[in-house]
Amino acid sequence: MLRNRKDLLGLKDLSEEEIKYILNTAETMKYILAQKNKKTPHLQGKSIITLFYENSTRTRLSFELAAKYMSASAANISASASSVQKGETLIDTGRTINMMGTDIIIIRHPMSGAPHLLARNVKASVINAGDGMNEHPTQALLDMMTIKEKKGEIRGLKVAIIGDIAHSRVARSNIWGLTKLGAEVCVAGPTTLIPPELEKTGVKVFNSVQEALLDADVVMGLRIQLERQKRGLFPTIREYTRFFGIDNKRLMFAKEDALLLHPGPVNRGVELSSDVIDGDKSLIDEQVANGVAVRMAILYLFARKGGSNENFN
Repeated sequence: MLRNRKDLLGLKDLSEEEIKYILNTAETMKYILAQKNKKTPHLQGKSIITLFYENSTRTRLSFELAAKYMSASAANISASASSVQKGETLIDTGRTINMMGTDIIIIRHPMSGAPHLLARNVKASVINAGDGMNEHPTQALLDMMTIKEKKGEIRGLKVAIIGDIAHSRVARSNIWGLTKLGAEVCVAGPTTLIPPELEKTGVKVFNSVQEALLDADVVMGLRIQLERQKRGLFPTIREYTRFFGIDNKRLMFAKEDALLLHPGPVNRGVELSSDVIDGDKSLIDEQVANGVAVRMAILYLFARKGGSNENFN
């Protein structure tokens, strides 16, 4: 169960049991996606709003499809076309949405902590769809679902996360979630893109990609977050690719049956080479499909104000 949680703000505060509960619910949801008729009545009468202050394709669309597949009323608010442009604050926007009978607000925001601020000021459940450089819990949950599907168990696996760790909310959520489920997490990237004291979270840090990839069960590439970086953190994109890009040659350091993940969008030829993206180890397309199932599970559970001991029927 989810211990009567109103909001999903990150994986840092979730227990191992709560994460497993969401993943198990998502597995059930995936059966629905496999049917010709994907429409279910489980969220009929519920109102869900996506409030995005940043651009998004995969996350926003999968949340909207998840809501519609379960018969919820869904609407999208883009900050660029809302009263935000007139100076309205996040709290005032949230309260306005809340007063319209909204059950769930899904927010993406460039500032870390914005979902937490919103959650304290509205009665609706708040789902974090990515806040600044803090967390992206639903992405990490779909990553873990993908790993669990292919490997059966996460505990004992070695997961190598390569790239811009410092600016990646995906990396943070995965580190919290994977370590709680018993995985060994190793990271590698330019020293300027590794947060200080990261080892205190239980992660092993390497300067060499090859060392991090050695005998890895899962390899996760990360997008270079140029929009969040200061200039001069690495010389050039070409230099980054030379030392930290993942190609088939580097992937050979991982186990023969290793899985390749990437949260997308992928910069082809930068973080990952095209032959790796399109190769037989790549699960990037499966991640997209699992994203809908995970978000269906989250909407279903949190539309009931944090869930209960009920089983999904």
